[in-house]
Amino acid sequence: MPKFLLLVNHDGGEFEQPMDEWAPGDIAAHFDYYAALTEELVESGEMVQFTGLADPRLARIVRSDGATAPVVTDGPFPESKEVLAGFNVVDVDSEARALEIAARISAVPGPGGVPTRQPVEVRRVMDAVAFDL
Repeated sequence: MPKFLLLVNHDGGEFEQPMDEWAPGDIAAHFDYYAALTEELVESGEMVQFTGLADPRLARIVRSDGATAPVVTDGPFPESKEVLAGFNVVDVDSEARALEIAARISAVPGPGGVPTRQPVEVRRVMDAVAFDL
């Protein structure tokens, strides 16, 4: 079965308001939705990995030439709409199933239970089958 990487974009989708400004109940509903979806995909055997990422303001950029000490900085970073919020690796029967799961991720609730419509990029994990080998 092919594996797909589902990249959840930090773009708030329908909401400009950062999550740390949402009502506590809305935050709980958001994470409860993800927990239920993750449990369902683990039980079906399709979930390989799910990882949410910390706020992009905590990220660091590392540059190295392999010979000298690496340079570690706290930026510059792309605009938040271009920053990765989290990712899933799924092992599914088809690209269509990966797209279906991505659509469910994009529909995670935001303030007031309204789906966020966060962008989710779907990328096949490279393997021999992807190259018809």
